[in-house]
Amino acid sequence: MNTVMPYTRALVLDDLPSSRDWLAQALQRAFPGIAVDSAGTLAEAFARIDPPPPLALIDLGLPDGSGVQLIERLRAAGDTLCIVATVFDDDAHLFPALRAGAQGYVLKDQSPQALADMLLGIAAGQPPLSPSIARRLLRHFQPIPAPADEPHLTPRETDVLRLTAKGMTLAEVSDALGLSRHTVSGYLKDVYRKLSVSSRAEATLEATRRGLVNPAG
Repeated sequence: MNTVMPYTRALVLDDLPSSRDWLAQALQRAFPGIAVDSAGTLAEAFARIDPPPPLALIDLGLPDGSGVQLIERLRAAGDTLCIVATVFDDDAHLFPALRAGAQGYVLKDQSPQALADMLLGIAAGQPPLSPSIARRLLRHFQPIPAPADEPHLTPRETDVLRLTAKGMTLAEVSDALGLSRHTVSGYLKDVYRKLSVSSRAEATLEATRRGLVNPAG
């Protein structure tokens, strides 16, 4: 049976008193008897991390900076479990926080009990993540489908464009593919039309941008 790590002390960093109370309530529900220290600014938080707390709930938007700075400081100093608690659910806030060392990311759109349940999941190795944040992370690592209007090149057109992108002349492409120069020229014209370009250089750049060919391949 899993047991929750006995966190006895935590730091809450949030500039809004109501949010600090909400986070402290969640911590008390998850870890009864935990001592909760609170700060409304980065400066106050920095003054309260000697020694570093075992657990910290950290907002990102603060009057004197970003909570990411506290995450970096805590992760460099020891083993503090840093969990972001914020209203920001965009990539511009999520990924810098994770890169800094945050081990959880929860949104302020739930009850203290819901957050407490997430914190209790730590014992089972479940990172505290709001459902929408977990979905965003999954989408981030999924391949991006090509737009519906992405021009389609036939396998032979792709071969011609790939060799052209390597700097091969029309004659060299013809020899490599066993085709006549006239046929290769026709394929290139079709490629120009599909990619809306007017030169082999432009075709190579456009194809590379769209991921159709790799000039270094």
